[in-house]
This record gives sequence, structure tokens and C-alpha cells, in this order.
Amino acid sequence: MKLAKLPDRTPVRMNLVLAPSLAKRLREYADFYAETYGSKEEVAELIPFILEAFLDSDADYKSKQKDDKRKKSSRLGSLQGLREPANDPGLKL
Repeated sequence: MKLAKLPDRTPVRMNLVLAPSLAKRLREYADFYAETYGSKEEVAELIPFILEAFLDSDADYKSKQKDDKRKKSSRLGSLQGLREPANDPGLKL
């Protein structure tokens, strides 16, 4: 099958406490969004996309993610050559 198993898509609720200055900046950003795109969105609706855009644009974070994935792939690759004794057709018990 070409399609991999779909990831967990269950939303996770998080409660945040923001400094008043950050809350004000987020409201201003929501206003700027409305001016730019002509549709008003609540700050709470924008926050997940703001966070995702931030993480996607952080080069150091993306580099670490690639390194971690490469290390994990390397460990899995070295384990693929190992077989469980019970599954080895050449093994006579």
C-alpha cells in the first residue's frame, strides 16, 4: 500500500496563560490578518497556525529534527539485519 497509516489527528486542548502584552500583540495580529485577508478570525483560531509557522521557519529546530530522524533511521537500519531466533528458518530447535 502506498499510503502510510494516518497519524493521530485527535486534537489536544491546551490552556495558556499569556502576559497582557503578548495577548495584545496577538489581538493586533488578528486585526492585521483581517485587514490582509478580509476575514476576521479569533485569536484562538490563529494561534495553532502561528505556532506551526514559527516551528516550520526555525532552521535550527528543523536541522535538529532531520538529525534525530537520521539517527533513528540509522539505528533501525542496523537492527534490520538481526533476526529473531524463532523466526530463523535455518535454526533447528
